[in-house]
Amino acid sequence: MVAGTKKRGNQTIVFDNPPVITSWASIVGPKEGQGPWAQDFDWIMEDYMFGEKTWEKAESKMLRETVKLALNKRNFSPEDAEVLLAGDLLNQIASSNFAARELNIPFLGLYGACSTMAEALITGSILLDGGFFSSVVAAACSHHYTAERQFRFPTEQGVQRAPSSQWTATAAGAVLLEAVAIGPRICSVTIGKVIDMGQNDASDMGSAMAPAAADTIKTHFNDLDILPDYYDLVLTGDLGTVGMAIAARLFVKEGLVPQPNYSDCGVLLFDDKQDVHSGGSGCGCSASFLCGPLMKKIINGEINKVLLVATGALMSPTTSNQGESIPGIAHAVAIEY
Repeated sequence: MVAGTKKRGNQTIVFDNPPVITSWASIVGPKEGQGPWAQDFDWIMEDYMFGEKTWEKAESKMLRETVKLALNKRNFSPEDAEVLLAGDLLNQIASSNFAARELNIPFLGLYGACSTMAEALITGSILLDGGFFSSVVAAACSHHYTAERQFRFPTEQGVQRAPSSQWTATAAGAVLLEAVAIGPRICSVTIGKVIDMGQNDASDMGSAMAPAAADTIKTHFNDLDILPDYYDLVLTGDLGTVGMAIAARLFVKEGLVPQPNYSDCGVLLFDDKQDVHSGGSGCGCSASFLCGPLMKKIINGEINKVLLVATGALMSPTTSNQGESIPGIAHAVAIEY
């Protein structure tokens, strides 16, 4: 490490002036609104069209309205935000691009698959701590039916889903980050590496992403020289039940002792009565869980320190059709209040 830099260890950044989360908002679809956290989301859509003519237009509107909600809670207008950092699952991050067109905020589009929200938080925190901006918006979204259409099969076919498959969440989350304010702070971040263990089953993304999650979590603790029980909660997203079980075994293999208090956004978002098989996934899963239930628990003092480790399966329809394996990525964001 070079003297005076903010880098710690191999992949972690510790901020001199930790950015503050001053406002947040979430919008979710009907199925997500039927889950155990309905009261913690700002807006539950009545249907998947959201007043639009296509699912894709509905997804873009969902992101746009979530950003506006987060800004409005802070009495900000879109013009008050200096930059928007956002992404989604669609080709060329179309939902975010068109949302940014309507919001008229300077825009950096990001893609990290389901890890996009963490990527936005990391990028925004670096911009604020570096003194380049004073306020940025980090956001991400996904829509079940747009993702199904792009990555899997036309929904009209009614294809039988494998038990290991996950339900792409119809959801969006947005946070306003400010350089100078009072509130939960992003104290450090760990940028993950792409890890590919050769898994090529697109219906089992949890197994593909779990090694990346375990690697980033271990790296975070090693880089900062802290014990795994430092955080009240280590929360991955979105490994689902299959991936979460693999990650827990990898914790033991990697010698993370004591084991962290651990859960997963994809497991928590829905309950056992809902037919989601292995759990939730999609950019909007960890984004909406952060901007709904998790932030509520942080503000209420139930959780003081959390490590959000959003995970992504970096595949595309093209690579899947060509028989490629599924690379995984995981980025960690440490929030303390």
